[in-house]
Amino acid sequence: MAGDVELGEFCVIANDVEIGPGCRIGHHVVIHSGTRIGVSVRIDDHAVIGKQPMRSRRSATPDEGKQPPAMISDNCSIGTGAVVYAGASLGEGVLVADLATVRENVRVGDHTIVGRGVAIESQTSIGARCKLETNAYVTAFSTIEDDVFIAPGVLTSNDRFIGRTEARLKLFKGVHARRGSRMGVGAIILPGVTLAEESVAAAGAVVTRETDEAGVYAGVPAKRMKDVPEDQILSKK
Repeated sequence: MAGDVELGEFCVIANDVEIGPGCRIGHHVVIHSGTRIGVSVRIDDHAVIGKQPMRSRRSATPDEGKQPPAMISDNCSIGTGAVVYAGASLGEGVLVADLATVRENVRVGDHTIVGRGVAIESQTSIGARCKLETNAYVTAFSTIEDDVFIAPGVLTSNDRFIGRTEARLKLFKGVHARRGSRMGVGAIILPGVTLAEESVAAAGAVVTRETDEAGVYAGVPAKRMKDVPEDQILSKK
């Protein structure tokens, strides 16, 4: 640990943890064994970094075994009560806000914002410059590409059947949000659905099938209503 690290009271830092210079660690923070923390990282009170996942015997997803250490890149900020699991990695400048959870086998790209209370489940990739706002839920086995916007209360799912047979376990599939796609407040994206590049799921929409590029989808089930205006297309800015 570098000599200029600010360390709060009652922290627990396990063996073989690396903390770079200029970091500020709040009170009651727990950092588990092997965690790597870069330069000028802020970790607020009661955050937990690098914990190994728990698994119930009744869990539907497979046991992924012991995870490698969590990796926190330079200039990240991790809020009060946030949990970043072992096997997770945060790119440079990522913000993980208060009470958010980043599970094992999750990669978060540079300068992405993971908002307050957001949950990102395991085996998920989040791109760079994304915004995941308050209480959004990103299900396991999902891919979120660069520059995706996810509004507060968005829900995703990976179980097509809500079933009780073992057959469903082979068919789990998360969502795939392609570059620049956006999801409005309270939108629901069903298992295996791909949101095309620059497409929009409007507030409250229930998206049941793949969208078209740069289309605006609304309703239950969601239907294409119009095109995204040209001045809203990232590639044309």
